[in-house]
Amino acid sequence: MSEAEQGKSIGMAELKAAAARLAGRVIRTPLVHSRTLSEITGAEVWLKLENQQFVASFKERGAANKLLTLSADEARRGVIAMSAGNHAQGVAYHAHNLGIAATIVMPKSTPFVKVSRTRKLGARVRLEGEMLAESAAFARQLAADENLVFVHPYNDPAVIAGQGTVALEMLEDQPALDCILTPVGGGGLVAGCAIAASGHASAVEVIGVEVESYAAVAQHLAGHPISVGGATIAEGIAVRDVGSLPLAILREYGIEVMTVAERLIEKAVIQMLEIEKTVTEGAGAAALAALMSDPGRFVGRKIGLIVSGGNIDTRTLANVLMRGLVRDGRLIDLVVEISDKPGALAELACVIAELRGNIVEVQHQRLFSALSANMTEVELVIEAQDTAHGSAIVAGLEAKGVRARRRDRLVLSRD
Repeated sequence: MSEAEQGKSIGMAELKAAAARLAGRVIRTPLVHSRTLSEITGAEVWLKLENQQFVASFKERGAANKLLTLSADEARRGVIAMSAGNHAQGVAYHAHNLGIAATIVMPKSTPFVKVSRTRKLGARVRLEGEMLAESAAFARQLAADENLVFVHPYNDPAVIAGQGTVALEMLEDQPALDCILTPVGGGGLVAGCAIAASGHASAVEVIGVEVESYAAVAQHLAGHPISVGGATIAEGIAVRDVGSLPLAILREYGIEVMTVAERLIEKAVIQMLEIEKTVTEGAGAAALAALMSDPGRFVGRKIGLIVSGGNIDTRTLANVLMRGLVRDGRLIDLVVEISDKPGALAELACVIAELRGNIVEVQHQRLFSALSANMTEVELVIEAQDTAHGSAIVAGLEAKGVRARRRDRLVLSRD
């Protein structure tokens, strides 16, 4: 059967059957209205919090549905999957619950938190390849060598049906939604959402969202050559090899895929934490990033955002939050020239205190400088109230005869 024929074989009946299988095995996550995000964007914003699943990702749904459809012989043989983390945890968790042996192949760049959690869930973990495609090739070979059942993260009818239950629940809880924004990696979730939306009583637009550096689905749909790569905090959707089955479904239903900048992904992670008090990974914030990228398109509409996962490395989250402070002007990085004499640094600190700035870090640079040997550069990270206050601190220093230049502006210009 071709991918197009397989795609047509997945309909509302398959999604409803998946929902029945998953009842009591995965969490029916809440769909919550965000008053603040609605005020900011002009849309009526609803958040589907899939980061509240046990393994903090919607991937549980597709993994569990696939495992529950295995024959007794397939279950005895054991399963293998390749994943950047969330599918891995979903397979490991539900395989353990069902008494099925699981092997997971992950790229070497997978965040430590996802690797450690997958091992704790009882799976045998292999770190192979720099990208998911290389991990997939290794997993395929190991499956053949050890006679294991391959559980694909997105190019599988049972997995797509399981992922589609996210949208089924959204439309049951809020039938008035007229648009669903969902992250896109390999395409399983957006394909499942497209099927769910097609069976709704009223028209519901489904839009996929990719990060600009990994826009493989958008490139496929536009007929462009595939060109992806680079670092991203949205590693959960950093996919080069898109599923042929999801693509066939997206083409059948005419689904659009938007792309968003990395900086908007970071901003969305911050807003979810600061406004909604919920932690999202980069991929999980992609839908909100898309809404922020083109708010005029969604004004006045009832928008459902799928917060697909919350498995973000804590160090990455810390970096994102600190970079957000820089972008908002609440942290400024100054290089100041002062005399290399006792008390000079204390005098500088007093001036900054008078200007109501809070010194967070201090570093001297005496050797690698073109200044006179009796002068030194001091690099200061200063906390300010906002951009205007930061500018006032710089102006106040200059008024006191202190030469200062800002390094944080260089960082912002590169973003």
